[in-house]
Amino acid sequence: MKKKSIFSGIANYFKEVAIELRKVVWPSWDSVKSNTVVVIISVLIAAFVLGFIDMALAKVMSWVV
Repeated sequence: MKKKSIFSGIANYFKEVAIELRKVVWPSWDSVKSNTVVVIISVLIAAFVLGFIDMALAKVMSWVV
């Protein structure tokens, strides 16, 4: 059995990466922009909800203690 050098293995890896990248279907710029807006809005909503819950629980804990 022939032993491959580490450099031929690395070169083969990058060749396979290049082949796979040619198969990728990249999203359109409009799709990227609209998905970014959705993510930002979702993060802001989650931040406000978690902030409200945190303040409410802090208030409850101050009443308990």
